Amino acid sequence: MTHAPQQSRAYLVGGGIASLAAAAFLIRDGGLPGENIHVLEELPLAGGSMDGSGEPAGYVTRGGRMLEDEAYTCLWNLLETIPTLTDETVSVREEIRQFSAKWPTDAKARLIGKGAEILDAADYGLDTRDRLELTRLLVLPEAVIGARRIEDFFSPHFFETNFWAMWRTTFAFQNWHSAIELRRYFLRFMQEFPRMHTLAGVRRTRLNQYDSIIRPLQTWLEERGVRFEHGVRVTDVDFTTEENGSRRVRRLHLDRAGQPDAYDLGDGDYALLTLGSMTADAAYGSDDSAPELIRDKRDGGWRLWETIAAKADDFGRPAAFHGNVDEAKWESFTLTMRSPLLLHRIEEMSGNLPGTGALMTFKDSNWLMSIVVPHAPHFEGQPEDVYTLWGYGLFVDNEGDFVGKTMAEATGREILTELLNHLGLWDIEEQVVATTTVIPVMLPYITSQFAPRTLHDRPLVIPRGAANFAFLGQFTEIPEDVVFTVEYSVRGAMHAVYGLLGLDDEIPGIYHALADPKTAIGVLKAALA
Repeated sequence: MTHAPQQSRAYLVGGGIASLAAAAFLIRDGGLPGENIHVLEELPLAGGSMDGSGEPAGYVTRGGRMLEDEAYTCLWNLLETIPTLTDETVSVREEIRQFSAKWPTDAKARLIGKGAEILDAADYGLDTRDRLELTRLLVLPEAVIGARRIEDFFSPHFFETNFWAMWRTTFAFQNWHSAIELRRYFLRFMQEFPRMHTLAGVRRTRLNQYDSIIRPLQTWLEERGVRFEHGVRVTDVDFTTEENGSRRVRRLHLDRAGQPDAYDLGDGDYALLTLGSMTADAAYGSDDSAPELIRDKRDGGWRLWETIAAKADDFGRPAAFHGNVDEAKWESFTLTMRSPLLLHRIEEMSGNLPGTGALMTFKDSNWLMSIVVPHAPHFEGQPEDVYTLWGYGLFVDNEGDFVGKTMAEATGREILTELLNHLGLWDIEEQVVATTTVIPVMLPYITSQFAPRTLHDRPLVIPRGAANFAFLGQFTEIPEDVVFTVEYSVRGAMHAVYGLLGLDDEIPGIYHALADPKTAIGVLKAALA
């Protein structure tokens, strides 16, 4: 193993999980002193898209992540060395393992039909043609698939099956998304085929992922001297090209609380740049207001990538991902309940205790609404008599089945009305509304990383000739791995740090379900059932 020179400095642009993971790897595996690492973040909090907070009106998370044992090897590698905040002898990885063993996922109401009927989700509904089309997609090389969409590879019957209803809502796929990304998901998560209807492979954190992963990781970094600089936006990057073709970052241009500033990089310094943002321009609503759909790239989440992409033909094409809000957006919502009434009724209907049911999808909902009831408490400091529920809808421009508005137009209270009617619980609407706060969040770019793309739309983590810089996040290219996962961000951070520092540490391999005969047989049985 080699290490970074002790005098080297590293500048990490963005405070999301990719940057935090990179900082940890620089210290743990690269030997870089923590005080030499600067995390530059515009927002007042680190964590990026992995957020979770108690707003004045109620609790809110913009998204939720279901982790998984086999596929998340780099994330587990990281979290095995990060202690929890409650017990320094227990790692975050071990806490997740213990919590998931105590509250195993076994969804008994994965799909719900009209009239709150629990459907037989074990009946995937695939016919011979569906299986042939699925097989064809799996065997085609990505170069042949190109920028084609999922809907280009399947007939209408496939999109009506229980299998597709479960797969698309577990991973948030739209029919018009990239066929390459769906293929990668099939190959990466094929071990989930036999348990799609129960989601038994899901692993969960004790609290929301901000409290359970981000806060312990940030604390570990701060204890080692890492400098978190908030209120800092990186506006531009100066690159130079040497005669031998190597490229270097020489200067980072900053806006620091409204004032111009810069960091100059020496030969031994590093810059790791997070590109794009799936939660850019997120807008919040309330009980009485619908969230705004922001289309004009107002918060600048894409600006740095746009600026540097113009400097080299292999730095990617951000417009391929932010160019179509209507194909990338969906809306989530968080319920804060000051009465257990709704949760008790959901428990009776579903047969699942909170935290054991994973996703419940209303298959015939015009909004294609899904909900998750987490184990309480789900937030640090959450009172014992307060409960939460998270949900999202994929079809935000469709009129609801009960409220007569599109999801995008609906207030938090109207979303609650729609939910209660899908659950067949209109008889308790008055009591639930009186004790519940709903915060909806519109996310214009939340599945932008699934946009149909070509080979060069995403840059490599370490572009050719890059001597001291790398790209991080969901819009880089890591062959075979799948975006819209925490694993992707952490794996990219590991590639960036190990590659730039020349470390000989082994990066955990990408799990291939079909390489395990027992798993492959289980997949085959599920697909043919």
